[in-house]
Amino acid sequence: MLDKVLLTIGVLLYAAVVPYLEINDSHVFNPAWVAHARLHEVWQLFTNSSLGVIALWLTWFTPEGRGKASLIALLVTGGFLAAFALQDVYGGSMVHPDGSEKTAFGINVGVLGFGWVFLSSLFTFTRAGRRNV
Repeated sequence: MLDKVLLTIGVLLYAAVVPYLEINDSHVFNPAWVAHARLHEVWQLFTNSSLGVIALWLTWFTPEGRGKASLIALLVTGGFLAAFALQDVYGGSMVHPDGSEKTAFGINVGVLGFGWVFLSSLFTFTRAGRRNV
């Protein structure tokens, strides 16, 4: 049951909370973003949310699906963490146009949240692998 709860919290973060936070003037409807960038943002939100629905189904309705659900969460959140780590290479930033950045304990909240989901998904992925041996 611990694995199901951890996976569900992680999925809700990337499949529901992130779209809630990004469907506004700072992202999807940001007039400063070129239309092509907004299209990619909406594509990413639809893709991650769709993957989240699949991960929840695998977690709760298939006997051995938690390993696959964990892998999906690792890919989604690992993709964000890789983009964050490489932001200087492509000119990305988590700093808003007004110079602010959402942080907690001096760490970007995206890194904190997705870092936690990544580590908890690694935990559930490892446990799923042990059960299938």
